[in-house]
Amino acid sequence: MAEPSIDASPPMTKPRITHVIFDMDGLLLDTEKFYTEVQEIILARYNKTFDWSLKAKMMGKKAIEAARVFVEETGLSDSLSAEDFLVERETMLQSMFPTSDLMPGADSLIRHLHAHGVPICVATGSHKRHFELKTQRHRELFALMHHIVLGDDPEVKQGKPSPDIFLAASRRFEGGAVDPRSILVFEDAPAGVGAAKNAGMSVVMVPDPRLDSSFHETADQVLKSLTDFNPVDWGLPPLEEQTS
Repeated sequence: MAEPSIDASPPMTKPRITHVIFDMDGLLLDTEKFYTEVQEIILARYNKTFDWSLKAKMMGKKAIEAARVFVEETGLSDSLSAEDFLVERETMLQSMFPTSDLMPGADSLIRHLHAHGVPICVATGSHKRHFELKTQRHRELFALMHHIVLGDDPEVKQGKPSPDIFLAASRRFEGGAVDPRSILVFEDAPAGVGAAKNAGMSVVMVPDPRLDSSFHETADQVLKSLTDFNPVDWGLPPLEEQTS
């Protein structure tokens, strides 16, 4: 697939951003590759292949919702239930998650925003057990978040692209609910971008280069990497090299 077009320019008219929400998988942590590897292994047993059109439909969703997409889209629903699929992949994932690496630019951006007093949080479809495994090498960094909302949080009735998780996150900042128009969301998944827009928030998308560029359209800004993010574009404190 040809490299997708990347629109690095922010929208011409932007709201005043005061708070930031980060997705986690594929955005802060390089964990999407684990899901892909496990799903390829499972499909190979049925002489089927895993492709990025299916991956795009699964990314960012709650586990059971993604599992239903998987078995239905691959035609396995008669031989493999969504629940059995989750059980089958769990053992493999539990051994992979503790090795999770940070995505390029994640560490420096989180530390920059935190150091300048910008309230930040994480809103991830991962449930608590997986979150603990994925972040065990990065707990000091994730401790900089004001709060973390997980996919199994009771306030998150529906997974992305429902706005539930981002609206729940917006209500937990110090001082109470934040106007969605003042929040900037970072996402890599189409469902996550849709959830942010459905919540009335602005969103910067950092997609995997294999994701079809048609999924870029609803994002306010599309970047190749978090290292390309310029906080000044959104009225946030400039990076140190921009002030020197």
